[in-house]
Amino acid sequence: METTPFIWPFTIGLLFISCFLVIIIGIWISSLSHIDKSRIIHSIFTYKSILAIKEVFMESLLHRKIFRKNPVLGYMHMSLAFGWFLLIAVGHIEACIHYKTLSVPAYKAIFMRYFVSGPALTLSEKMLAACMDMLLLFVLSGVLLAYYKRINSRVFGMKKTTQLKLGDRIALTSLWLIFPLRFLAESLTAGIHNNGSIISQPTGQLLASFLPVQSLETPLWWAYSGALSLFFFALPVSRYMHIPVEVILIFLRNYGIKVQKRIDGYSRIQVYSCSRCGICLDSCQMTHAAIKDTQSVYVLKHIRNKNLTDEKLFNCLLCGRCQPDCPVGLELNNLRMTQRIESTKEYNSSYKYLKNGKLNISPQTEVIYFAGCMTHLTPAIIKSIKEIFAVADVKYWFMDEDKTACCGRPLMQIGQYEAAKKLIKHNREQILATGIKKIIVSCPICYKVFKEDYALPGVAVLHHSEYLLELMADKRIPIKKMPMRVIYHDPCELGRGSGIYHQPRLLLNEYVDVVPTKNEKEAAYCCGGSLSNIKIQMDERNQIRNKTLEEYITYQPDMLATACPLCKKTFAKTNKLNVHDIAEIVCMALNTNKERPKKETYLYFHEVKHLEETKIKMNIH
Repeated sequence: METTPFIWPFTIGLLFISCFLVIIIGIWISSLSHIDKSRIIHSIFTYKSILAIKEVFMESLLHRKIFRKNPVLGYMHMSLAFGWFLLIAVGHIEACIHYKTLSVPAYKAIFMRYFVSGPALTLSEKMLAACMDMLLLFVLSGVLLAYYKRINSRVFGMKKTTQLKLGDRIALTSLWLIFPLRFLAESLTAGIHNNGSIISQPTGQLLASFLPVQSLETPLWWAYSGALSLFFFALPVSRYMHIPVEVILIFLRNYGIKVQKRIDGYSRIQVYSCSRCGICLDSCQMTHAAIKDTQSVYVLKHIRNKNLTDEKLFNCLLCGRCQPDCPVGLELNNLRMTQRIESTKEYNSSYKYLKNGKLNISPQTEVIYFAGCMTHLTPAIIKSIKEIFAVADVKYWFMDEDKTACCGRPLMQIGQYEAAKKLIKHNREQILATGIKKIIVSCPICYKVFKEDYALPGVAVLHHSEYLLELMADKRIPIKKMPMRVIYHDPCELGRGSGIYHQPRLLLNEYVDVVPTKNEKEAAYCCGGSLSNIKIQMDERNQIRNKTLEEYITYQPDMLATACPLCKKTFAKTNKLNVHDIAEIVCMALNTNKERPKKETYLYFHEVKHLEETKIKMNIH
């Protein structure tokens, strides 16, 4: 079969990247747990693989999520990814038809215009040649947009972009050169042999009118082959490694594989699937405190480069606001927590002082109530829950009313996984020993760990907003609408962390008028009080909190409602808005006809305000 020396850079590069990907992906998958490997084996020949193929098409090629974020940015990515894919696929079909065989070497399709010295004769050949010209034009339009994005990213809806390292620059430069060089090489060849189509042929004739096309043809084909080879060799050390790895990620994700508490092959696949596009940067509230180097995209880069510091790893709210914007759908919070666990020295505590004594629980007990540490620091929430339970005649056991262990999640968030496991084991044994099938929690931090890490078979875990909605639906608590305009603040762990958005709003809407806001649900701001960040300074927390409150104030609500004691405590440190938990608002409505209930319900807010004023007067910080 005919050949030429300039095919060798491309061929060697293709062999290199193919072998590298097979080896590295093989190593990653081999390091998965036995259970995850079993999931893969039992899922390959199922509908899950069809769903994965669909997702690869919609996200890796068409970039649907980026289109939703910004159509121009989406078109740029789609034209490069889907356009290149079509050039390879249609080019191979064209080569198979021309050579009348299915076993056409890759270089024959890639450099076909060089090897086919005559014009297309049949209708199918003419249509395919025209299609290839149009596809190349399609990709070139994306390349031009990519050039412009480097100059002005704001046109693409991005205020911030990531910085390129050397490997990125080499890969990006070669990628930008591949398609213009292919277009010029094919056009010059068309100017010599008249084997072009609707775009390459007239361009070739134009170039032939003033350039020495005979002497330029072969160098341009060499340059095109070299650009392809350079891209293949730079791929493993560049951000563009995400192109092949993302496909593997999508299949594994559809097979049910998730990021574990310890680093394994799947977490590495997630890290290498990050394209460092920078789309997540604009969502990060750390920038509200002028912290611009600890965002997820940078942490993943440092993990990959093995130069991550604790300062960057732990300086994050773990609010998850970046996750919905990630076009690859990476588990950004879980990846950071996994890395924290790997990077943290284990805290040596046996918690022997926690003993499981005999539980004195009535057989009529319906539910377990677990307030959580932060709720104990906001006692008005507990008071409201007790009053509501009294009205609804709920028989409950207050599990952590006195001297009970923390849920364990705050320890887990700062990397103390083994210590957290001991607390989880203690609490889990107590819960299962009761035989009660429903546990109600007031803290979203507790809710998330109970749902995900406690393994409570047959036990329903509900946040109190969900349970109060159940009580209302069962008519165990009355509905009394109050004339109030209320903004609901989605707590990070309850909203983005656990997907609880609608239940609190359904409940609140029965008692007050809920005002929708621009940044809510998945896009909701963090209060800034997160326990997950052990590096941030208090004034930086305050800047994040104040930025959030600034938006809420513009709606001029009567009250700010939340469903998290930590959010309430954080917002209540200022007197900019009246802040209450959703349980307090329900209790407030139930007590509207009683003597002085509202004053009691507002008590904690005024206590905090008075305490802050006292500190200021006494110059106490």
